[in-house]
Amino acid sequence: MKLAIAHAWDLAVSDAKALQVRLATQMITQTTFDPAELQTVAGVDVSYRQGVARAAVVVLDLATLAPVDWARAERPIFFPYVPGLLTFREGPAVLAALEKLTIWPDLLIFDGHGLAHPRRFGLAAHMGVLLDQPSIGCAKSRLIGQHIEPDDTVGHWVPLYDQGEIIGAVLRSRRGVKPLYVSIGHRIDLETAIEIVLRCTGRFRLPETTRLAHRLAGGAEIEMAIPPGAPHREPSR
Repeated sequence: MKLAIAHAWDLAVSDAKALQVRLATQMITQTTFDPAELQTVAGVDVSYRQGVARAAVVVLDLATLAPVDWARAERPIFFPYVPGLLTFREGPAVLAALEKLTIWPDLLIFDGHGLAHPRRFGLAAHMGVLLDQPSIGCAKSRLIGQHIEPDDTVGHWVPLYDQGEIIGAVLRSRRGVKPLYVSIGHRIDLETAIEIVLRCTGRFRLPETTRLAHRLAGGAEIEMAIPPGAPHREPSR
């Protein structure tokens, strides 16, 4: 894994906010790949325990949504809890987990926000820009913005607005459950991001990427499918 951009993580709060504003100018908000050619997609989630961030990444075969690789990594938390700056608590652990993968995904879906952020640079955007990797934010709750309620129809979505700007989508992934908050991270447009999240969604409210990464971050083991021609390997812990 090679970073397109690298920076220090142990910053003052004011410097961290300034860095987000500066790096947000590097976001690419158009799709730079052919969605029909996507083969693998990864879910990323982070849990916390006793001052440690545990990041989990699960790579899925997009056609079957079967896991083909996963990794976990833990790093001490040294950045204070500040809404809108969670990337500085989670980023080092996320990069450490991604470093362990042996199958690099075509796209990353983060349990968090991308453009739908006070400085338009949430976790999905931040990691996407650092890695120069297509990325999507898919969050369970709203950070900022206003919206009407989407219809109770699978796939229906409404815009999430902030100060007159569309910063994401409020997506109904399953009937009778709360919607998801989808926003672009890097190298993707909003409608394509919604389409991919729906492709990753099965019987549950959460896409399989997020659901499995959440389980892995909580300590569960993930049974992998072995893709054709791939050598057997033990999962990275």
